Amino acid sequence: MSAAPHTLLLICDLQERKRQDIWEFDAVSSMISKMVRAAKILEIATLTTEQNSKDDPKALGTIEEVGQHLQQLQHNNLGIYKKNRLSMQTKGTQKGVDFNKYDTFIVTGIETALDLLRLESKPTVFILADCISSGNKQEIPIALRRMERDGAVITTSESVLFELLGELQEHDCESMTNNGIGDADHPKFEALVDLIKEEQENTRKALAALL
Repeated sequence: MSAAPHTLLLICDLQERKRQDIWEFDAVSSMISKMVRAAKILEIATLTTEQNSKDDPKALGTIEEVGQHLQQLQHNNLGIYKKNRLSMQTKGTQKGVDFNKYDTFIVTGIETALDLLRLESKPTVFILADCISSGNKQEIPIALRRMERDGAVITTSESVLFELLGELQEHDCESMTNNGIGDADHPKFEALVDLIKEEQENTRKALAALL
């Protein structure tokens, strides 16, 4: 995995109008909220999409429990893009975001099996199994297997957070003395560990429900 400046968190179509139609929607939204809070701590860029449709041109927006955390990302919030297609790679996102700037994508959201970005840069794609869902429970493991065959790495939110923390430690090791990112006294380390502890019970529930 790349260090945080080269990592992009993607949130696909986590919209209020889908709450009643998606398997374990609340569990997924809880874990995505955790990831957005972690993105703030680690300064990870985040891109969000919302599915628009002819039947619902206003496309009820990203759910409030995630949206409130997105607002706190400041310049690392790359925006919320409306789309009328399944892929997150649209004219709007391509115009607004330089995808080739990032070599690691962390994919979360709804029906993400249909939203793997296909870029010439061949980024490493992490699919967080506790941060994705679909309308039908039975389709999820099939989609995960297919994405893994296509080269994606299937993991969980907590695992990827610890991996990112380790990457930051390695990335900064040449310039660090005794107060590196891996040091328990470093504010990012402390903040991330506190977040993981705070979300421990929610993480257990989400894993039990989704995996």
